[in-house]
Amino acid sequence: MRAAQQGSEAAVEELFARHWSSAYRAALLVTGDRAAAEDIAQEAFLSALRALPSFDARRPLRPWLHRIVVNRAIDFARARTLRNEVGADAAGEAQAPSAAERPAVGDDVAAALLTLGPEQRAVVVLRYLLEFTPGEIGAMLGLPRGTVNSRLRRGLDALGATIGEERPR
Repeated sequence: MRAAQQGSEAAVEELFARHWSSAYRAALLVTGDRAAAEDIAQEAFLSALRALPSFDARRPLRPWLHRIVVNRAIDFARARTLRNEVGADAAGEAQAPSAAERPAVGDDVAAALLTLGPEQRAVVVLRYLLEFTPGEIGAMLGLPRGTVNSRLRRGLDALGATIGEERPR
């Protein structure tokens, strides 16, 4: 981190290599759109690199970077909902994700995640797929821990109902 702050290109490349897949996966799971997720993750990295000189290197980078990614992904998802857009993936215009792109969840869970609102989806993704604690999520998103916990509970309840409805009986 300190080397990257001092301008080392190799250190910046190492940070990118370490954090890209997780940042992209978070954006993909929140937006449900591969092209948007790639753009969001790239923009988040650029934003983080611009702010790197003022970043406190004693703090962990991962939560800070994911805060940028998830906030941008939420904004994108909200804007798309307001415009009644569907992503290229939903419109059938994109190819199936490669193994490297595929989220570490089943197709039914990924589809069910997209039924949640962006705020619930973000906390569920951060907690259960990226393994942040509720306290870390609250700090990332500027939410009280109780709000994080209630969004998690409502999100999990909605996911359970959605996945339960989709399974044959």
